[in-house]
Amino acid sequence: MSELITAELVDLDLSAATKDAAARSLAERMVAAHRVTDLDGFLADVAAREAQMPTGLDGGIGIPHCRSEHVSAPTLAFGRSARGIDFGAADGPADLIFLIAAPAGADDDHLTILSGLARRLMDPEFTAALRAGDDPGAVAALIRGEEPVPETGAAPEAAGAPEDEAAGAGARDRAVSPDDGAPFRIVAVTSCPTGIAHTYMAAESLTAAGRAAGVEVTVETQGSAGFSKLDPAVIAAADAVVWAHDVEVREKARFRGKPLVDVGVKAGINRPAELIAEARRKAERGEIPAVPEGGDGPEAGDGGGSGADRAHFGVRLRTYLMSGVSYMVPFVAAGGLLIALSFAIGGYEIVDAKSVADHFVWGQADSWAALLNQIGSAAFAFLVPVLAGYIAYGMADRPALVPGFVGGAIALTVEAGFLGGLVAGLLAGAVVMAIQRVPVHPTLRGIMPVLVIPLIASAVVGFLMFIVVGKPIAALQGALTDWLNGLSGSNAVILGVALGLMMCFDMGGPLNKVAYAFAVGGLADPTDGSLKVMAAVMAAGMVPPLALALATTVRKKLFTKTERENGRAAWVLGASFITEGAIPFAAADPLRVIPSVMAGGAVTGALSMAFGCTLRAPHGGIFVVPLIGEPFLYLLAIAAGTLVATALVVLLKGARRTTEVPAGDAAATAPEERVGAAA
Repeated sequence: MSELITAELVDLDLSAATKDAAARSLAERMVAAHRVTDLDGFLADVAAREAQMPTGLDGGIGIPHCRSEHVSAPTLAFGRSARGIDFGAADGPADLIFLIAAPAGADDDHLTILSGLARRLMDPEFTAALRAGDDPGAVAALIRGEEPVPETGAAPEAAGAPEDEAAGAGARDRAVSPDDGAPFRIVAVTSCPTGIAHTYMAAESLTAAGRAAGVEVTVETQGSAGFSKLDPAVIAAADAVVWAHDVEVREKARFRGKPLVDVGVKAGINRPAELIAEARRKAERGEIPAVPEGGDGPEAGDGGGSGADRAHFGVRLRTYLMSGVSYMVPFVAAGGLLIALSFAIGGYEIVDAKSVADHFVWGQADSWAALLNQIGSAAFAFLVPVLAGYIAYGMADRPALVPGFVGGAIALTVEAGFLGGLVAGLLAGAVVMAIQRVPVHPTLRGIMPVLVIPLIASAVVGFLMFIVVGKPIAALQGALTDWLNGLSGSNAVILGVALGLMMCFDMGGPLNKVAYAFAVGGLADPTDGSLKVMAAVMAAGMVPPLALALATTVRKKLFTKTERENGRAAWVLGASFITEGAIPFAAADPLRVIPSVMAGGAVTGALSMAFGCTLRAPHGGIFVVPLIGEPFLYLLAIAAGTLVATALVVLLKGARRTTEVPAGDAAATAPEERVGAAA
């Protein structure tokens, strides 16, 4: 097994001033060590992971990390910053920076090593040794676990442990169950979107806080280094449950009947003692929440946010809808691009071609066009059922898949379309959740998820979709279609402005996804109006990275060296309709960058709608321009918005004090010049 970290991957004098610059500096060491094959591609993956949730932890630690196809071997780089770098932790900048790179298909052995490091970061003596080390080779060996942690002379204080001995004794006394004198028992589940670091740090933090309080804490880590279920006997003996997670807990039904504390994974790292105390209080009050039956929850990214966030209906609803959309998009991408390609080869009349199963001629282009069209149409036929099925899945796990798919198929039958799929998915999830709350005899629990729940829920959802809500939704869908088709003049421009603003506000975040989902939904039953919406959305989404790429080209002095390098990659990202390519710029200077790209996106969206541009492909950027209606005007709209955004970025950044030195160039500035600039 190759070494996870070597002396060449250790920088004890990290000079970067921002988290993006720190990630780039450490990633360059990985490239030099032949562990990363594409620097910019890897950094884009790191930035995308950072956008999900800041990776700064209390105690001066930053752990940017990701899985990436640009990583050839699991690798860890370490940097120590004298002045500290802001990674979003509540207690301030981080001076210990760990960049963790895992391949898309990393093996369990390496991931186990990474999880072990994450646990050791909860040890104050380990972090103290990292701060004191002066030899890169020795520090690398310490991180690998090949050298013992030196004694610091101070008793380690567990994360979240009481501050004094009296408090610790009181906590231990209170932790004893009053009935039988046995210690209070907690079972916990920790998980994070990547499953590399936060998962195991939260587990170690909860375990350490439990030891300090005299509480038995047993943790199940649902991370990338394997998923070993808690022993059912341990769960049965537990007095309470703690979930510290940012993805859905797998097999939730195991924890039914137990008091539950449900929070985000960072709460498990930063305030474990509070969570243990809260679990104790809930157990004393006998608070037993409803935990759904079923199997695995949605995959990473479907259930993000803290437990407090999940308590709000609006946040939960958005999570359910985005779960359905995320599973639907691959069908849209594959089907839409195949259909668009068929039109490019055989023209729009290819939709009337006979079935290629009976009429296919190898040497005729029309036959190939018909084949592509009919394959794409087959993929498109799954859009609404998949949307409904995975909305229901996001709400109530696997038992909701069947009624969700059935409801989505009925939505197509009654011509309720995309809106019908949304409603069917929500209905299916709600019906399954209601059935799961009904007490059943233990002998029936085994067949509930696979037989009883799908049977009853499908019948109920089918009745509601056919008899009660299907036709009204179909009428609403028809009205929306007529409205989109009738859009012209100022109304079309206003819609284009709104879509452009949404696409550029958070560049891949919730508003961006809502606008994209609205456009993609229209492709399920394409009309002239819905094709215009799709064109406007893609055009506006290309503006942010293109604008920043142009700005870094025409006014290099306004940007750091790191930003200029990111700008070169942003040309390709923008042209490919990857709006996230602008995230590093927005994160470094949000007050100037975000309003500028929003203005450019609004201009592009408005012009695209005004020009009547249409698009049948849900993705592709400039590579599908030949398939766009009014392609030259479409490119003009993108160019206009890009120029507007570029001009505003340059204007706003140029208004800063001329004495300010870009952080990424500070190392190249003479010391006396830096002092003068700071003054």
